[in-house]
Amino acid sequence: MKQSLSLRVSQHLALTPQLQQSIRLLQLSTLEMAQEVEQMLDENPFLERADETLEREEFGLAATDAPVNAGEQIADAAAPAPSTTADTGDSGDGEAVEANLDGASPVEESWEGDGTVEVAPDDSEWGGDAPPRSTGSGDDGETASAADLARALVSLQDHLHEQARCLRLSDEDAAVLLFLIESLDDDGYLSDPLSELALALLRLQGDDGNDADSPEATERREACEQLLRTNLQLLQHMDPPGVGARDLAECLKLQILELRNTPEARAALAICAQPLELIAKRDIRKLVQLCRADEDTVRGALALIARLEPKPGRRFVDVERNIVVPDVIVTRAGRGFKVILNPDVMPRLRVHDVYANALRQNRGGRDGGEGGHAAMQQRLQEARWFIKNIQQRFDTILRVSSAIVERQRNFFMHGELAMRPLVLREIADELGLHESTISRVTTAKYMATPFGTYELKYFFGSSLGTETGGNASSTAVRALLKQFIAAEAPAKPLSDNQLSDLLKEQGIECARRTVAKYREAMRIAPANLRKSL
Repeated sequence: MKQSLSLRVSQHLALTPQLQQSIRLLQLSTLEMAQEVEQMLDENPFLERADETLEREEFGLAATDAPVNAGEQIADAAAPAPSTTADTGDSGDGEAVEANLDGASPVEESWEGDGTVEVAPDDSEWGGDAPPRSTGSGDDGETASAADLARALVSLQDHLHEQARCLRLSDEDAAVLLFLIESLDDDGYLSDPLSELALALLRLQGDDGNDADSPEATERREACEQLLRTNLQLLQHMDPPGVGARDLAECLKLQILELRNTPEARAALAICAQPLELIAKRDIRKLVQLCRADEDTVRGALALIARLEPKPGRRFVDVERNIVVPDVIVTRAGRGFKVILNPDVMPRLRVHDVYANALRQNRGGRDGGEGGHAAMQQRLQEARWFIKNIQQRFDTILRVSSAIVERQRNFFMHGELAMRPLVLREIADELGLHESTISRVTTAKYMATPFGTYELKYFFGSSLGTETGGNASSTAVRALLKQFIAAEAPAKPLSDNQLSDLLKEQGIECARRTVAKYREAMRIAPANLRKSL
């Protein structure tokens, strides 16, 4: 084999660490971006927030050696002397004067106080009012206002425990009731059968269940089930109504029993004893036959059932509320619209000047050698890259948002019915970016508009053909369907075929299956379930 040297030129795409970081930051949401910034601030000493310095500190540093003007000198000279303590200083003729208005001996100088001997009415020098006592168990120093305490969430178990403490029960019944309360799920249902709960309660009492088939074990289990059943009745009479139910029918029945004894309530009890599919389908004729009541009473009973709470523990569930913070704000400016970035989501970062100057001056590597200096130089470069990539991220979001507002100008003037079809490729071609970049920008980014806050992807939609040869946006079609359904007759709701015909009358070609798909996407029930009582 003969060895030889050759030169070859080729091109390939290499993703540098800076480019990888830029792509990753572009697809992060606002919350993830804030977490990324906090992590970088903790890891990189060369990175700091630009607004960390307080205004009071800036004023103090800037005015340390500032000369006092003539007006301030005159005001200081005209200020009255303190009336409770002696002032020691230079008088106008250069003589030291000591004054003690109450005739007591002069107060000796001390480093342990400020020299005052009386309690001044104004004790503002010691700070403001004392903060309220913290309600938390930790030492984080956080305080809670009265409004916070009023909004404090009470769990379903805590709410039931407070009621159970008001009952005069034996120790055994109190323990069993506590066990039942802790066995409830988040909706307030007792989903486990009483037989399984009895076995679990016996295990807690020390019964290992080795002789499960013995007559003694069967007797203990039956006694425990009876004890659970008795205390379950106490639980089901507590607030909220319907708590402790084993299924939906029992939950509705418990709530109806709390109401007045009216013909509608009695009919509602009879309806709850029937299969729940009849209630879902609103089969009035079948329910009239099964409940042996007139049609008006059955309709009133169904209206009563519709007002009940199917999940009694719903209001006690601690649901995490995710507040959407817009990245872009669109406001009307004259005849057009102004697109700006939300300043609350933009991190203000800068390179730490002190550390950067120290690294520049220590270029010789006296501390840590050349390797340590190179590592710190790399960290400084990472801080600069991070700041640049964040700025580039928000610039890209602003450019894409401005292009969307320009394309969807009719939406910002007339609403979602005026939305036009738009795909990612149109924005990508206009801005000279790749479609994947537009997809990353529009994911988990939000825009505040005069009609509400929307995700940037909301402004993109497929097109449907019209009779005139044009295109209609799928978003506009959904809005039109929502209007049709809102204006329908409650006793005769529109079917998917009728909705499709109405769209054709508007010049939009939309098949029945497409209407059904849009209706399900908007979480609108079909016609038979929308029928009013």
